[in-house]
Amino acid sequence: MAHAINWFEIPAKNLDRACSFYSAVFNTDIHREEIAGLKMGFLPHGQEDVGGALVEGDGYEPSETGPLVYLNGGTDLADPLSRVETAGGTLVMPKTKVSDEVGYIAIIKDCEGNKVAFHSMQ
Repeated sequence: MAHAINWFEIPAKNLDRACSFYSAVFNTDIHREEIAGLKMGFLPHGQEDVGGALVEGDGYEPSETGPLVYLNGGTDLADPLSRVETAGGTLVMPKTKVSDEVGYIAIIKDCEGNKVAFHSMQ
């Protein structure tokens, strides 16, 4: 098993708002589709990478208390964090060094009310 996680879904009440938020934070386009009655916005990932989506539909409720997903913060975590508040989110835990080997983490609350973490080596 290469990864403990192979897919994740972040709940949204308003997919357009959630896609706008993550598009602004990551400075990228979010591809959208409707699959099996669910509205989905796919976060960027490579063919061999772990992927995930924003999902609006029955049974998907944004939460601050569920599992904590760590998203790739890129080369320097300060870059996506600098866009969180402008995009409609809030910073819960600022960029914090874990160790030289692990790098940095931060936690945000997205525009839908989900608690989400970011990780980078710088």
